[in-house]
Amino acid sequence: MTEKDRLIFWVSSYALLAVSTLLALTVPMNDTHQSVPVTLALAGAAALWLLWTVWGVPRQPVLYYVVLLTLIVALVWANSWYSVFGAIGFGQALGLLPPRWIAVGFGAQTALTVLVQGPEAPGWVVLINVIVPMVWAGVAVGRQTEKHQRISEELAAALAENTGLHEQLLVQAREAGVLDERQRMAQEIHDTLAQGLAGIITQLQAAEQTGDRTHVEKATRLARESLTQARRSVQALRPEPLEDNRLVDAVAELAEGWSRDSGVPATMSTEGRPRPVTPDREVALFRVAQEALANVAKHAKASRVGVTLSYLDDQVVLDVRDDGCGLARGRDGGFGLTVMRQRMDGVGGTLAIESEPGAGTAISASVPGE
Repeated sequence: MTEKDRLIFWVSSYALLAVSTLLALTVPMNDTHQSVPVTLALAGAAALWLLWTVWGVPRQPVLYYVVLLTLIVALVWANSWYSVFGAIGFGQALGLLPPRWIAVGFGAQTALTVLVQGPEAPGWVVLINVIVPMVWAGVAVGRQTEKHQRISEELAAALAENTGLHEQLLVQAREAGVLDERQRMAQEIHDTLAQGLAGIITQLQAAEQTGDRTHVEKATRLARESLTQARRSVQALRPEPLEDNRLVDAVAELAEGWSRDSGVPATMSTEGRPRPVTPDREVALFRVAQEALANVAKHAKASRVGVTLSYLDDQVVLDVRDDGCGLARGRDGGFGLTVMRQRMDGVGGTLAIESEPGAGTAISASVPGE
């Protein structure tokens, strides 16, 4: 029962009680069973009982309804005019009783009010006790139908909105997938083709200046390796050094090969006991090591490089340090450092860079070690 329904029932109850009392006092009936004082006393008791609903729905609605029904039956027995007041009982049954007990309340009131008046009751009294429940039932069914229709319309509107949102999410997911793939390909191209081409150019320039065929052979090997890595990138495969090696071995092999090609001494050290991490984190750390060494070869003019892979309790940390010229103040390091940061962000890791002009550069990449 809503607050609006409660107020309607409360006002209607007193109005019908007043009308019934007025008719009982002014229009005598032959089937009156009790004196006026007794009838007024019952009416007063009913008026007092109705006060229970002034401040809200009763805490014990079934008890309230049973007492109200008893007063209605007693009033109808005292004077048939109170059948007018009794109409409110059917509405109270709809508002207070559990759904499965509403029919019981209707039947009980109809049977008892007809029974207490006996065979001498006027026909209109019996008619009231038959028609009024039917009217109340019709009103209740109509309201429930309207409620169900409104709910159905709201559900249909919500479903349509959800369908639109679902389609929008699918579009956004496809767009995000395209952007992710573009970013992946940009990273892979930078880490494979761009670095490979830079190395090839460096070796060819050295061959042109010195006439040493060894540089040409290195350029040829770099070209083959870059082609292989490009094919693997297109197929979204792991870097070849990680296919059959642990991360620590792949990084050591990378540092050794880089030192051989660049001519810059590079040392590899390990702290802690090596343990496997997720493949995507291994790839990210390997690519960061690859990019950091490539930057040293291109920009740092370093005389030595140190690579450390540390296996801590809750993370794995890669450090690449050089003694080169360092980064100029205000310089963000270009696309290579952006790619390294993106790789770390993509696997839940972090990237830290320390550099001073003339004091070298230290790059530290860490990922969760679970």
